[in-house]
Amino acid sequence: MLFDLHGKKVFIAGETGLVGCALSKRLEQEECTLLSAPHSVLDLTDKKQTADWFQKNKPDVVIMAAGLVGGIIANSDRSADFISQNLSMALNVIDSSFKAGIQKLLYLGSSCIYPRDCPQPIKEEYLFSGRLEQTNESYAMAKIAGIKMCQSYRKQHGCDFISAMPSNLYGPYDRFDAEKSHVIPALILKIHQAKMRNDSSLSLIGSGRALREFLYVDDLADALIVLLKNYSDDVPANIGSSVEISIHDLAQDIANIVGYKGEIIFNGQGPDGTPRKILDSSKINALGWKASTNLKEGLKKTYDWFLTNAEDKVAA
Repeated sequence: MLFDLHGKKVFIAGETGLVGCALSKRLEQEECTLLSAPHSVLDLTDKKQTADWFQKNKPDVVIMAAGLVGGIIANSDRSADFISQNLSMALNVIDSSFKAGIQKLLYLGSSCIYPRDCPQPIKEEYLFSGRLEQTNESYAMAKIAGIKMCQSYRKQHGCDFISAMPSNLYGPYDRFDAEKSHVIPALILKIHQAKMRNDSSLSLIGSGRALREFLYVDDLADALIVLLKNYSDDVPANIGSSVEISIHDLAQDIANIVGYKGEIIFNGQGPDGTPRKILDSSKINALGWKASTNLKEGLKKTYDWFLTNAEDKVAA
């Protein structure tokens, strides 16, 4: 073990989000202290507020999981928001971490940083080898900047700043919104609502042919603990399930879990995004981690959470 979490003060930037909630739960198994500063207390896009908080609270470990996120339509329609807010948060958290003398920082990138048409499975060294997918280019550029910041602070100042690249995430505490969510929560919401309305069919955008890899968020939390303890390098580490599925088959699996009996139709309108995206996770697999939650099991857990916690918060 390269780094011991025992007795450390840990700050999760983005603690109330999908990743933050899973990490908070997972870190209860470690002998460390969690520092809390939700968005209502700390605006990470505010440089002075962020710097002051870091100087006052002096965390030992920072996990940068905060960010403005959304699905393919939100990324395309709000590109200025996605690049400006995510750049601001990365700059403020990473620089404040350096100036406060933290011992370790783990920055979460995204698999969308890789070129649209690079070879599959995607290795870490394929970064910068081609053009990005246009629909989420602004978000990807902000994430790339955060990765380069970690590498630069590591090179110039010797900081133990590392980066991780998770595949498409899903699980409890996700945001369920038909237009703004990532693909799995958006599909769960749309298919659930179609069931509640007794619709005979449901039309979804795109062709349904795009291939994606999905990772249950509790598996990601386990992986991030492995990286914190055992990884120190300027090369980002991919984290994926190593299992891919078409969006068409994903929608059908969700329909089966939800109990929707109507026909699902992909209307061919709207973008598909990157045709195929599966990560080469051999780097973290070599550290002893592999995803343990299969997709159907994870989808069932996510839908059960939705029914208990979010169904009454979304319009039918």
